[in-house]
Amino acid sequence: MTTAFIVNSGSSSIKWELVDVESERRVRGGIVERIGEPGAAADHAEAMRGILGELGGEHPSVIGHRVVHGGSRFTTATLVTDEVEAAIEALSALAPLHNPPNLAGIRAARVAFPGVANVAVFDTAFHQSLPPAAYTYAIDSAVAHEHSIRRYGFHGTSYQYVSRRAAALLSRPLEQLKLIVFHLGNGASVAAIDGGRSVDTSMGMTPLEGLVMGTRSGDLDAGILFHLGRAGHTLPELDAMLNRRSGLLGVGGSGDLRDIQAAAGSGDAAAALALDVYHHRLRHYLGAYLVQLGGADAIVFTAGVGENSAPTRAAAVSGLGWLGIELDDARNDLRSRDARVISTDASPVAILVVPTNEELEIARQAIALVR
Repeated sequence: MTTAFIVNSGSSSIKWELVDVESERRVRGGIVERIGEPGAAADHAEAMRGILGELGGEHPSVIGHRVVHGGSRFTTATLVTDEVEAAIEALSALAPLHNPPNLAGIRAARVAFPGVANVAVFDTAFHQSLPPAAYTYAIDSAVAHEHSIRRYGFHGTSYQYVSRRAAALLSRPLEQLKLIVFHLGNGASVAAIDGGRSVDTSMGMTPLEGLVMGTRSGDLDAGILFHLGRAGHTLPELDAMLNRRSGLLGVGGSGDLRDIQAAAGSGDAAAALALDVYHHRLRHYLGAYLVQLGGADAIVFTAGVGENSAPTRAAAVSGLGWLGIELDDARNDLRSRDARVISTDASPVAILVVPTNEELEIARQAIALVR
């Protein structure tokens, strides 16, 4: 059996999966958590050595890595070399919370499997098709150029996988479809996809922009930061607040949507407000992307919240029958792990739930590159 070893390395964890190349079946997988903490793996290299034991002597033919930020340089899956490693490290300035642990996983895997090809698959690559009008921020162009300031977008591997699955579910060529895909998890974004190409997306230069998330604010008036700075808040404090103490947590007291929904249902006013703000932002982007695309063939929900929260899906599309968006409540409420249609048979705009599989998408891209 020929296998691909898929690595998703975070700051204190490594998620991994072994995939059969021919059948695309998951052979085994797992997660090493709390790296660097007492009683756990000291570093990513030690964690990788532990994973090798779980692989049971399996020697993969290729290793695929998720890398969050590829900047403007990396537009496709890329074979990892010393030069590519250095470039990923340089791009850490754009994703200081993500690229360093991604790189640690790459380095540990290169040591553990000498001679095996390592392939970096970038979250940002899918959005390199954005037109200038969508990726350009209206700031001093010289400053933007000097500091690589532009919209990059994220969750690209998920969007690639889900858009193809959506086309298959609709039995139509992806090249003919206009899709609005909501990737809703603790981190959340939405993309407008025209013919398989990203033409707009909510996350920006960093994963902080866009939708309301578990602990991230999403869209914000930049003047708020100046106001808080003048009030004495430091840059590290503002960074921590917007990334770790905002979003659902900041407004409603919990970063978990399930907790917010339960609390709102019990009459908690702060949780109810958080839920309203969350839904308002979803609908804001849905409307914007319907205009950008000139209509849509399907609205697609994916990731943890998108796949499992029927109330969230219902709130996002409620009252839009006049636009040809009609949800079937019974289909929406039915729990299933399968890709499925949840709109009415009469709805000219399909509403879909499509479970994502980023590991399989990384495996596919890594295998295609080495072949």
